[in-house]
Amino acid sequence: MKRDGTSPDTYDPLDPDYMLDMVETFLAPLSRHYFRPRLLGLQNLPPDGPAILAANHSGSAFPWDGIVLDSEIYRREQPDADHKCRSVFEKTLSATWWMRPFGIDNFWRRAGGVDMTFDNFDRLLQRGDRVLYYPEGVPGIGKGFRRRYQLQRFSSSFVIHAARNNAPVVPIYVVNAEWVIPFAFMIKPLDALMMRLFKVPFLPLPWAVLAIIFPFLWYLALPARLIFVIGKPVDVAAMVREAGLTDLENCDREGMRGVAEKIRHAMQKRLDRHVERYGRWPYQWRLLRRRFREAKGKRLLFLPLAWVWKLQGHARDRLRSPARNAVHRFFRDWDLLFYYLPFGWLPLSLTRRWRKPPCGYRGLSAAERRRREGAFFWKLEDRPLPPRGAARPSR
Repeated sequence: MKRDGTSPDTYDPLDPDYMLDMVETFLAPLSRHYFRPRLLGLQNLPPDGPAILAANHSGSAFPWDGIVLDSEIYRREQPDADHKCRSVFEKTLSATWWMRPFGIDNFWRRAGGVDMTFDNFDRLLQRGDRVLYYPEGVPGIGKGFRRRYQLQRFSSSFVIHAARNNAPVVPIYVVNAEWVIPFAFMIKPLDALMMRLFKVPFLPLPWAVLAIIFPFLWYLALPARLIFVIGKPVDVAAMVREAGLTDLENCDREGMRGVAEKIRHAMQKRLDRHVERYGRWPYQWRLLRRRFREAKGKRLLFLPLAWVWKLQGHARDRLRSPARNAVHRFFRDWDLLFYYLPFGWLPLSLTRRWRKPPCGYRGLSAAERRRREGAFFWKLEDRPLPPRGAARPSR
């Protein structure tokens, strides 16, 4: 044990300086002027854990709803790394670079994310974290526009975690996120093929076909006004006891699925009410025009074309010397032009191999590249987070 109370094997890739800078320079202005989120019921959010914040997902491929929600909670609460909600994400989001936002290395973990496994989830709650979780899983974000606001089957795992750790489940109802990409439609056999060949769980049509041609379209978002309604905490442990489920070590999976289904039905009813109240005018064009007029000096945020350049440049600038002038600032990121050229994915992948850090991986060992990219499976059993309140270990 070290003097600061941490184990020498603890690991925390959360980068609070990067996260705060990214929120202040990009996500907060983008949210205010473009997505214009409303966060209602913040008083229902427990100030500390253990707690499970359970939100519905939009039916498009890129999780703008989750990114905006996470950053808004962080921004409106005390921006403290130890207080940050921990999101859990599917490991496929780190396995392939094009599934990370704008190809930024280890993005999800640097923003506080943890690989989604049964054991990791349980350890986060034991640590006292508030866990941002989407009980629909991948089917939620891959349900497509036709099934908008239709909650998919909830996993029973979060019910087990809540009961074991006496953690309340705080429902969060997300309205209008379906309209961020209203032209995403799924075909299950094609999705299965994409997962097998490219580790991508679904291929939204016809939007993703265009994104295959022009990579920047993969991160496209229309300016829907995102509404987040935080509901009152649900005592899931009490629901489990009422169902007669007392053995939490050898769980009755069918019984736990029944509790999960009750929660899903209750959340569906509430979600339908919130959609009726807040979802009639998803874009609110008048407010968007007003925010555009107010966004002096920040109007590039209204152009999804500029997002790749801005976010990738921001991530790289933290690891390199300042640009000598405007021309140098533009041309040293010449490889980002491939995001806007037809079939740019292949040259983007090649330039990542050829260019030196921070723009690429030339000169790095295979192990160092995996570490830097975040292309590995993180098990808290092997590399635990430090105790809450302990001094942060070096990454």
